[in-house]
Amino acid sequence: MKQALENLQKEAHAEIERAGNKEEFIAIRTKYLGRKGLLTDLLRKLKDVSPDERPALGQLSNEIKVRVSQEIDAALERIASADKVGALQRESVDVTLPGRALPYGRRHPVSQVMNEICSIFSILGFSVVEGPEVELDYYNFEALNIPKDHPARDMQDTFYVAGDTVLRTHTSPVQVRIMEQQRPPVRILSPGKVYRPDSDVSHTPMFHQVEGLLVDRHITFGDLKGVLQFFLHKIFGSDTKLRFRPSFFPFTEPSAEVDIQCVMCGGRGCRVCGQSGWLEILGSGMVDPEVFRIVGYDAEEVSGFAFGLGVERIAMLKYGISDIRLFFENDQRFLEQF
Repeated sequence: MKQALENLQKEAHAEIERAGNKEEFIAIRTKYLGRKGLLTDLLRKLKDVSPDERPALGQLSNEIKVRVSQEIDAALERIASADKVGALQRESVDVTLPGRALPYGRRHPVSQVMNEICSIFSILGFSVVEGPEVELDYYNFEALNIPKDHPARDMQDTFYVAGDTVLRTHTSPVQVRIMEQQRPPVRILSPGKVYRPDSDVSHTPMFHQVEGLLVDRHITFGDLKGVLQFFLHKIFGSDTKLRFRPSFFPFTEPSAEVDIQCVMCGGRGCRVCGQSGWLEILGSGMVDPEVFRIVGYDAEEVSGFAFGLGVERIAMLKYGISDIRLFFENDQRFLEQF
């Protein structure tokens, strides 16, 4: 029995010397020291040995188990250390190389333009206010002089959530809500998302608007022209020409579309402006007295003007972008340009 134990230790030692990787050492541990290993098989035969010899053989088997286990642990530690050194050598840092710059995030071009618009109007004393994107039909249409049977609703076909609840088609409802809560003077700017079921190179189901409202005593159309001229010169440059064309909006009277000289061709005529030399940029007008009546203002005492513009359209003209859908495709190559 003693000889068998010593032979087992020699065989295990020889196999450890020949092994060269982690898997082989683990296999040797299992072969000799596992629950069904060779040493365990020998120990089962101790019952056939005389009682006087059992203590010595039991102690010898324990010593063999410890030695073999220590040899395997030492070998595994050498392998782990060699692997670590190799990894460090492979991943060594050359301090003479230039550093790797981390990419910085930046604001989306639509957010940049919206912030610029709000900053320009803040110079004129406009306060930025916000309202709900899920709006009541009353605030989105009726309070803006667009009753249920009004044909103007066809131009703002919208998403109905339930009953008389809609996704707002413009940010004008915010103006009504503010006028219900605040007496004149009112000078506000309402930016935010709006929704209409359109989708092509110049329309998306969700886009951004900025609308402005100024109500006070003795406000005239001349004030409206002066404010919009100041804004457009700030956003597109002081040499930008603009013109006002008569138009119709249910909540303003008189109403006007505002055009700017085409920023692509300088007014000479191109594909973008349809060879006209002009680009429609926003809608505006004097607040209709009926809207004042709905919110409880006296149209004989106060007057005001309102205007609205699409932020994406401003950004497209400002940066020369031909397809509005690029803003929402999350293509990093496109967004990194701004």
